[in-house]
Amino acid sequence: MPEAGMAGSPRGVRGGPPDRGESHARSWRGAGWGFVVKLMLMAAVNAVGLAIVWSAYVEGSWGILAGTLALTAAADWVYFSKRSLPAKYLFPGLAFLLIFQLFTMAYTFNVAMTNYGTGHNGTQQQAVDALLIQNERAVDDAPEYPLTIVRRDDELGFAVVDDGQAMVGSSDTPLASEPAATIDGDRITVVPGWDVVDRGTLLADQSLQQQVLDLRVPVSDDADDGSIRTREGTRGTVYRSTLDWDPQAETLTDTETGVVYAARDDGRFVADDGTALPVGWEVYVGFDNFVRGFTDSNYAGPFWRITAWTFAFAILTVVTSFLMGMAMAVVFNDERIRGRKLLRTLFILPYAFPAFLSALLWRGMLNANPDYGIINDLFLFGARIEWLNDPWLAKLAIIGVNLWLSFPYWFLVCTGALQSLPNDVLEAARIDGAGWWRTWTSITPPLLLISTAPLIIASFAFNFNNFTIIYMLTEGGPRFTDTSAVLGHTDILITMIYQISGVAGGRADFGLASALSIIVFLVVGVISALTFRRTRRLEEIL
Repeated sequence: MPEAGMAGSPRGVRGGPPDRGESHARSWRGAGWGFVVKLMLMAAVNAVGLAIVWSAYVEGSWGILAGTLALTAAADWVYFSKRSLPAKYLFPGLAFLLIFQLFTMAYTFNVAMTNYGTGHNGTQQQAVDALLIQNERAVDDAPEYPLTIVRRDDELGFAVVDDGQAMVGSSDTPLASEPAATIDGDRITVVPGWDVVDRGTLLADQSLQQQVLDLRVPVSDDADDGSIRTREGTRGTVYRSTLDWDPQAETLTDTETGVVYAARDDGRFVADDGTALPVGWEVYVGFDNFVRGFTDSNYAGPFWRITAWTFAFAILTVVTSFLMGMAMAVVFNDERIRGRKLLRTLFILPYAFPAFLSALLWRGMLNANPDYGIINDLFLFGARIEWLNDPWLAKLAIIGVNLWLSFPYWFLVCTGALQSLPNDVLEAARIDGAGWWRTWTSITPPLLLISTAPLIIASFAFNFNNFTIIYMLTEGGPRFTDTSAVLGHTDILITMIYQISGVAGGRADFGLASALSIIVFLVVGVISALTFRRTRRLEEIL
C-alpha cells in the first residue's frame, strides 16, 4: 500500500494543493490572496452601500434606502455563500439592470403620475414659504439700519445697531443681541465668531452680491414681525409679507386686498374667482398627464403632427440610407473597379465625423443668405432658398443631411455582408442559369436581410429618437404658429419632450415630459418586437 507522502500532500496541510471543490476566493491556503482581494472588494461595496443608505436617510428617500440595503445584503449573501456560484457571475449584470434600467423606468413612471414641474417642485410648506417671501414689501415708516455683512464659513448674516445695541442674525437665526460686538459710530466693525465682509470684497464678487440681496434675516422668532433685507448691501430695512398663512384652514389671505387663496387638490392656491398664486406644490395626478398629451389644446394638435413626422423621418432615413449604402456596396464590391480601397475610405469619412459637428457645419452651409450659405451660393446661383425656415424645405434638408451622415454605416455593413454570402448558393444559381439580375432580385437581398434586418430595426429605433440631428440643425423650427407651446415643424417626439421638460429654458413640465417618454418607449418597443418576429420568419423561410 503506497505511503501518504507518495500520494501527494494531504488536504488541509499548509503548502499543499487547495481543495479542487473550493474557490480560491474562499480559501486561506497558500498566500490566501484570493480571499483577501474578495474581502477588500466586498468592503468597498458595503462602504458605498452604507454611504448611499445614510444619504438616503438624511434626505428621507426611503425607497432608495430600502433598495440599497436589499442590494447590499444580496451582494454579501451571494459572494460569501457556497451555494450561489452562478449568481456570482449574474449578480453584477442584474444589479446594473435593476439600477440603470428598471429603477429609471419606475422613477420616470412615478414622475409621470405627478404635476412635477415649474411652480410645482416641492412640498406645500415650501410653496407657502416661497409665496410669503415673494410677497414681502417694505414696512411703511420702518427705520433703515446701517448694515454690516458678516460671514461664518458658508453662512452669511446681517449685523445692525438698534438703539445703541448690536444685533446679529442669519437666515436661520433671528436677530439677537451681541454685547461683545464693536460699534464704531452707527456701524458694527467687529463681531466675535464672524468675519466682517468689507465693501471691496462685496463689489468684486457678483455671486456674493446676489446672496446678500437674497438674504432674509428674521427680526424675531415671530414670522409676522418680518425680516431685515437690503437692496444695495449698505442699508437694511424691515420687510413683511402681504400674505397671511392659516395652516389650519390651508389658506393664504392677501392682507391688502382681502382675497383668500385656498389649497386645491391639484397643488395650487386658488381664489374664488379662479385666479391662482404662481407657486404650487407637487401632488399625484394619476394618468392626467397621459390624457393631457392628447387633449390639451397647446399639445394635442402639435403632438399628432410631430408623431407623424417622427415616423416619416425615421422610416425615410432608414430606407434611403440603407438603399444608398447597399447600392454603393454592390458597386464597389466589383473587383473590376480600380482604387476601391481609396474610394471606400473617402465614402466612410462622414461616418467618422461627430454627428453634432457635421450638423452644425451643414446648418451654416444651408444658410439662406448666399453670402454665408455655400449651398445657395455655389449650387443655386446665389438664390435665397430658405432651407431651414420653410417647413417642407427644412424637413427635406434634415432627410438629406441625415442621409449624408448615415449611408457610410450601411455601406460598411452591406460590404461585409456581401463578402460573407455563401458562394455555393450563388454558384448553384449560376449553374441553374440565373443571370445577374435574377440572382440579385431573388437571392442576394434575402440573404442580406438575414444579417442586416436586426440592424435595420436598431437603426429605426435610433432615428426615432435622433435628437442630435434635429436639434443641432433646426432646433425643431420653424415654430408652429397655432400654439403657445415652443414646438416646431421639424420637432420629433424626443425634441418635443426636451422642449416640454424645460431643460433648454422656459417653463418646465416634467410630469408631461415623463408621460410622453413612456409613450415613446412603448411605441418603439412594440414596433421592434413585431419587426423582430418578422425577421425570425424570414430566417425560417430561407
